[in-house]
Amino acid sequence: MPDLLLLRTPSANRVYAGESATLSAAELKICAPFAHAIADEELAGVGYLGFSTDELTPDQLETISTQSTAFALFERHDDLLRPVALPKVEVLDDDLITIPKYQGKTNEQFTRLLLNVTLASVERPSTGPRQVLDPLAGRGTTLSSALLLGHDGYGVDADDKAFEQMSAFYKTWLRRKRLKHTADVSPVRRDGKTVGKRFDASIRLEDRTLQLTSFTGDTRDSASLFGKKKFDAIVTDAPYGVVHGSSTDVRGGGKRDRTSARLLKDAVGVWASQLMHGGALGLSWNTFGMPREDLIKVLQDAGLSVKTDGPWERFAHRVDASIRRDLLVAVNP
Repeated sequence: MPDLLLLRTPSANRVYAGESATLSAAELKICAPFAHAIADEELAGVGYLGFSTDELTPDQLETISTQSTAFALFERHDDLLRPVALPKVEVLDDDLITIPKYQGKTNEQFTRLLLNVTLASVERPSTGPRQVLDPLAGRGTTLSSALLLGHDGYGVDADDKAFEQMSAFYKTWLRRKRLKHTADVSPVRRDGKTVGKRFDASIRLEDRTLQLTSFTGDTRDSASLFGKKKFDAIVTDAPYGVVHGSSTDVRGGGKRDRTSARLLKDAVGVWASQLMHGGALGLSWNTFGMPREDLIKVLQDAGLSVKTDGPWERFAHRVDASIRRDLLVAVNP
């Protein structure tokens, strides 16, 4: 039974780094059912994630390499550590994610974790790249994370400026990397009128073509924007503030309810309708704005089966004084 130690990637975010031991242990438990006796360990002042396996196959090594904080793997023999080569799982250079720096960007390690545990919960057989939707796409961190792992990414966001910045970055990055691709912004028309924009990019690799499509628009219109298209996974980080309020959300007194809780109550049913059977919805949110129990009910009312108990209870963590982030994953039966 190999005794293994996973060295975690250092995080530039000191708050997140302090939480990474607990988060990465829960992630590994969900994504790697072959891993046993998962526990945080310290050797010579360095923290590792320790675990054991009955054997270590190429498929298992690929799963370990995909983990959000995976940096290096060692097999322990008494007091000695033997390096174990991890396969390269990214199909694109990781600066696709690390180059963009902007206020409000979700920590890319957490984005990868959320993507990993959601994809691990998908119950439908894989027939190729997964179809991943982020209905609150922002500037595309989740979409880029999906592309890195060889999946297709789709998005919606109400912020025209974020859309323009995302599309401009992709065009520049793809050109500088000299990848074979197409990337275009086109108008979305209805009844002869322009109602928004869409960005489409196709990236041609040696063995596959990656697809990226993102719309401007209200996330509550996501189903109408994508029509009959369904997705294997929906992965999103819900807003912590009021960015996604809609002018149509008129409540009593003529005021708009622009809270993230209102947004989730309105949007989860739409997102659930876009999932394939066996597909999974993973979202993170600020628990100060909506209690966990309330969001579970919203997901269940949308006909989804929520993952609870065990490692699923270990993802709540502090982001700052006003944000305590947690995640939930639910499956469309």
